Amino acid sequence: MRTALFFLFLFASTLSFAQNKSKPFVLGTIEEIQSAELGEKRTLNVYLPEGYKQDDTTTYSVIYLLDGSADEDFIHVVGLVQFNTFSWINRIPKSIVVGIATVDRKRDFTYPTTIEEDKKSYPTTGHSDKFIAFIEKELQPFIEKKYKANGSKTIIGQSLGGLLAAEILFKKPKLFNKYIIISPSLWWDNGSLLQQTPEILQNTFLQKTDIYIGVGKEGLAPGKNPHVMEVDANLLVEKIKSTKSKNVNAYFDYLPQEDHATISHQAIFNAFRILYPVATGN
Repeated sequence: MRTALFFLFLFASTLSFAQNKSKPFVLGTIEEIQSAELGEKRTLNVYLPEGYKQDDTTTYSVIYLLDGSADEDFIHVVGLVQFNTFSWINRIPKSIVVGIATVDRKRDFTYPTTIEEDKKSYPTTGHSDKFIAFIEKELQPFIEKKYKANGSKTIIGQSLGGLLAAEILFKKPKLFNKYIIISPSLWWDNGSLLQQTPEILQNTFLQKTDIYIGVGKEGLAPGKNPHVMEVDANLLVEKIKSTKSKNVNAYFDYLPQEDHATISHQAIFNAFRILYPVATGN
């Protein structure tokens, strides 16, 4: 009798285990796009908001995340987006997140430098023009064709990614209408980007553009020429605030308790609060 009960228990336990076997936890989808501009295949990690349905009429803001690999910033930024779109928080509109997986960030995120030491230290650098063309001509059209995107586009970049976001803001500002620029490496090429006079400073610039610039307690930047990252970030925001356009807004956020390694998560959280004082549909 005891033997029969044992096997009955074993059978029931096995059946229960079979009925409750593990399932994968799915955070998003992985896309691959062949880039003619870059001459290589690029990986995208895509998060779709809760309730996303291909067959309804709802459209969504898109957040483009540099350094968007699974082992970089994609997972924690998606967590911030999901949290801020919970119905009981409703700080930002439900958004698609497109994480652009990194291949060679020094190559993709920097423009050519005149500093010989930097050329030697970073031999693959100087091809941000190709990466920006990839974003404009290939990535954004791909996302807007395949997913239900509306006209609201945000870019998030930190460090060299922040440099790239600032370069796009200065050279191709209409690619995005919200910029989250964190600890930008403006020391590159001895701060030459800060010497430019971008379109966004002119009163003829009509696109509504909101810019968050966050920096921690970071101190001297790398490179031969002395640059303090907090100072450079301040110079960037002051330059933007000198605009004659009524459509450009810049917000500066100093986070002295964070450094270059820790700032990203807190800065993005703050940026969502600042750029979306009241959540809207766009």
